[in-house]
Amino acid sequence: MFRRNKQLSLGHKVVGFFWPAMGWRRSVKYLLHRLARLPGTAYSIAGGFACGAAVSFTPFVGLHFVISAIVAWIIRTNILASAIGTAVGNPWTFPFIWTWLYKTGTWITTGGTSEQVAAPDFVAVFGNMMEAILSLNGQYLLETAAPIFWPMLISSIPTGFVIWWVFYLPLKYIVQRYQDRRFNNLAEDLKETEK
Repeated sequence: MFRRNKQLSLGHKVVGFFWPAMGWRRSVKYLLHRLARLPGTAYSIAGGFACGAAVSFTPFVGLHFVISAIVAWIIRTNILASAIGTAVGNPWTFPFIWTWLYKTGTWITTGGTSEQVAAPDFVAVFGNMMEAILSLNGQYLLETAAPIFWPMLISSIPTGFVIWWVFYLPLKYIVQRYQDRRFNNLAEDLKETEK
């Protein structure tokens, strides 16, 4: 019913992933609208989205969906909203997230005494790390990946906690207002039909 008559090519889909055809403002507005219409309480929806956003600030690339679903299940929030929340970590934001995690993690692990730390080539490190895991190359993991991965992991704990609250508080307010307005509109429509 709502499918396109002419399907988009792979190239258009890739471009649309990085730059939405309807624009960023409209895309965010649509995302908030879809999020608020999910079944559940304002706490459940906002908390689930916040779980996905917080997990995006971890170095577990490729496992964000799984980890956010587990965290959302543990704290009894919406698992689908947590999957949507992982969109906070995307090709536009990952370079900033990884640099932040690495630099703050290095600062935490050295007690704040380290000099200015240059960020490594994260794409190469994560790609090689996945290959090392699949080929069981423990030497690469211990010598090259671990000195980058551990500071990021340590930094992701306080960062994820802060990010959870940064997304949870405004989203809970937005979703609650949306649900109240929707409930009031349905009540008014019901009164009108009874007359």
